Amino acid sequence: MSDLEEEYRLDYFEEHGFQRRQCSECEDHFWTLDPEQETCGEPPCDEYSFIDDAGFDEEFELGEMREAFLSFFEERDHERIEPYPVAANRWREDVLLTQASIYDFQPLVTSGTTPPPANPLAISQPCIRMQDIDNVGVTGRHTMAFEMMAHHAFNAREEAEGEYAYEGEVYWKEETVRYCMELFEELGADPAEVTLIEDPWVGGGNAGPAFEVIYKGAELATLVFMQFEADPDGDYEMKDGNRYSPMDTYVVDTGYGLERWTWVSQGTPTVYEAVYPDMIDFLTDNAGIDHADDEEEIVHRAAKLAGRMDIDEAEDVEAARDDIAAEIGVETDRLRELVEPLESIYAIADHSRTLAYMLGDGIVPSNVGTGYLARMVLRRTKRLVDDIGVDAPMDELVDMQAERLGYSNRDTIRDVVRTEVERYRETLERGRRRVEQLSEEYAGSDDPIPGEELVELYDSHGIQPDMVAEIASDRGVAVDVPEDFYSAVAQRHEAGDAEAGVDDESTPYADRLADLPETDRLYYDDQERMEFEAVVLEVFEREDGEYDVVLDQTMFYPEGGGQPADHGTLSTEDVTAEVSDVQIHDGVIVHRTDADPGTGDFVRGTVDSTRRRRLMQHHTATHVVVHAARQVLGEHVRQAGAQKGTDSARIDVRHYEPVTREEVTEIERVANDIVTDNGQVTQKWPDRHEAEAEYGFDLYQGGIPEGEQIRIVQVDEDVQACGGTHVSRTGDIGTIKLLSTERIQDGVVRLTFAAGEAAIEATQRTENALYKAAEILDVDPEDVPVTAERFFEEWKARGKEIEQLQQELAEVRATEANDGETVDLDGTKAVIQQVDGGMEELRATANAIAEDGSVAVVGSAADGARFVVAAPEDTGVDAGAVVSELADRVGGGGGGPADFAQGGGPDADALDEALESAPEVLRQVKST
Repeated sequence: MSDLEEEYRLDYFEEHGFQRRQCSECEDHFWTLDPEQETCGEPPCDEYSFIDDAGFDEEFELGEMREAFLSFFEERDHERIEPYPVAANRWREDVLLTQASIYDFQPLVTSGTTPPPANPLAISQPCIRMQDIDNVGVTGRHTMAFEMMAHHAFNAREEAEGEYAYEGEVYWKEETVRYCMELFEELGADPAEVTLIEDPWVGGGNAGPAFEVIYKGAELATLVFMQFEADPDGDYEMKDGNRYSPMDTYVVDTGYGLERWTWVSQGTPTVYEAVYPDMIDFLTDNAGIDHADDEEEIVHRAAKLAGRMDIDEAEDVEAARDDIAAEIGVETDRLRELVEPLESIYAIADHSRTLAYMLGDGIVPSNVGTGYLARMVLRRTKRLVDDIGVDAPMDELVDMQAERLGYSNRDTIRDVVRTEVERYRETLERGRRRVEQLSEEYAGSDDPIPGEELVELYDSHGIQPDMVAEIASDRGVAVDVPEDFYSAVAQRHEAGDAEAGVDDESTPYADRLADLPETDRLYYDDQERMEFEAVVLEVFEREDGEYDVVLDQTMFYPEGGGQPADHGTLSTEDVTAEVSDVQIHDGVIVHRTDADPGTGDFVRGTVDSTRRRRLMQHHTATHVVVHAARQVLGEHVRQAGAQKGTDSARIDVRHYEPVTREEVTEIERVANDIVTDNGQVTQKWPDRHEAEAEYGFDLYQGGIPEGEQIRIVQVDEDVQACGGTHVSRTGDIGTIKLLSTERIQDGVVRLTFAAGEAAIEATQRTENALYKAAEILDVDPEDVPVTAERFFEEWKARGKEIEQLQQELAEVRATEANDGETVDLDGTKAVIQQVDGGMEELRATANAIAEDGSVAVVGSAADGARFVVAAPEDTGVDAGAVVSELADRVGGGGGGPADFAQGGGPDADALDEALESAPEVLRQVKST
């Protein structure tokens, strides 16, 4: 018996008569009360047995089942916790989406750095698992969006007392299994039909024994006992091949699928009828899907076997469909004809719910991070909607789910969906051309377009694999579509931002810093104070001749949160050292100086007050501008990055449309109203969980701090966790002037602004430019826009007139064929002509000649040597090849499509010789 096997032998099992058996199909070990049971109970080893035979005494809807679960654990001394957002990167930096309830408590709680909000606790957490996207609708049980009901207990070993934010054991494996079985019994399940499969859990450097809890074929719960950490010398070898040792902290991590429990209580053919009954009815009716009784029977019987279609379990999904068809006695094509439309309907319902969660929690579609994942789901849903023939607008479908989920920002959700659908149409037009090119590349070979190309096409252009297959088939090209295509795309984008660590290369003395005490940060005590005294704890001489100085306390603010470091001086009786940079490493603040103040000496520090004051104004103004932007653009607006400076600052916000000039004006007005209200700017250090409960996770727009207590800064109604320095009252900002807006990437808009004196300076620069323009135009400043518009329209009109004259001149020259050389190419006329003009004139001349049915070779020495070649269809001349050859003779290059090309080179003296060779080049190209 292995050590890990012993971890599964519980007193509870022995007391209640459970037996440990091995599945005759998959060979997994499981625990059961049925001594005759041979298989583990989970598909594909067994079928669903609850369909048409509901597994509990009562039928539950989602809300009723959620309440039953939470109430059950509340009665057993668990505290109910409100769910977190689906965007996990709102409170942690290593992942994007919430995929399990334990994500809410990682990494700070599970590591013991901070205490949990309650211990033990119960929660029903909305989650999104992108890796399940290809299974949705197919298996009958997978939903990409789901709620994980869970109960958790956080324990620490007695020998580690005082080292972690919680102590002792709350409960462990015995109680966890007992709670699970009691819940089944309370709902009316037969315990003899429950099996607990041994399935060790591994992830993120931790591991532990776990049970998959199966009832009537459905996996309804997973009980994980997180108790090991990676250790090459550990006693436990897990399924990933690595060794592990026990941790000081150990966590009960359970997951009960709300949708699965609801499904089993109703006994519907698939989970989707139980979770989305109204939407399924709406979609099937809209798409005109209406099965006869015999067809309905086929679909119903197939549903019981759909668990075999899991792409993660089945070796070949289509072979699994063949087996299902054979078992129920129909042709595979007939089965596919009946079930595939329903699979699309199920996926649309699920994806709409996923989008409602994402957009409702403020995720803005973009080309990176959570925004990319939202866009991927939306585009796949749109494709399914179009293919199945649902004519309801996408925003209406998502809104149906947003209403059911109780989101208040439904107008914004609908607006985002409409904007994205229109953007998708535009992207498809561009992407279609790339697919056509790719199909041409593979048309000459027997190879299919590979899956990697499909992923890249989707990633770059949003082109989905069935569309690629459709276009490629017209050219006789096959397409190799991976069964897990969408999950493969999602995996490219699911990693969160890596946490930044100390740069050991720039800090070669990092190990010595670790031995120093944390620096006392005086700038939090009085942000207006600019002078202080301190003791020099350590001085590190750098290779560049400068020094890094560590003090016991400091008023100098270190670079962080987008705020640059303070500058100033450190002075003794003998030395005045200029401070040019300040950094913080694990709580130790390091001052970069140009002189050594002396280890152990007292120093007087003086912060550059002008610089500090401007930075404080801009940092506080950043909070004000974000708050104003949310008031004007919508509650979905969140910070995506910020940088404060002395002359200006910028804040990047997540928004799905460009910001209009009217919106800029309104943001500026709202921001300055806050300034003139002269409200107090406050800071406090509350408990982390209390702050999150009161203000939500918008606290962490500027980054995610560690620790049990976090610094909260409130400016008007804006409340953020912030480590920066701020003015005392909003009136101290002076004024705020928005300088520009810029869409820096999909879904992110940059607002650049200035505050205080910097705002006045920026305004003066703009006024000076306006007055200069007025002087040049010889008008009053207020007349500059009208005058500039008039001049612009006149300039455009003259440009069109010049183009028309050039066209007329070109036509005249084209009719004067005697000015050029005429060549007969086996019945095709070619005109070779030199025109002393620019490229516009060359192009016009060549087009005019080609319109008469002749091949045109037009050259000019006006700017080096330039050529334009035009070749009407059916002439057999490749214009691109002709230009390429002629341009090579003048020391350059060029090319283009077969009907029109241009190019040239720097050697104008070689133009005549190149044109003389044109007849030979034309004949050579035509012959090939």
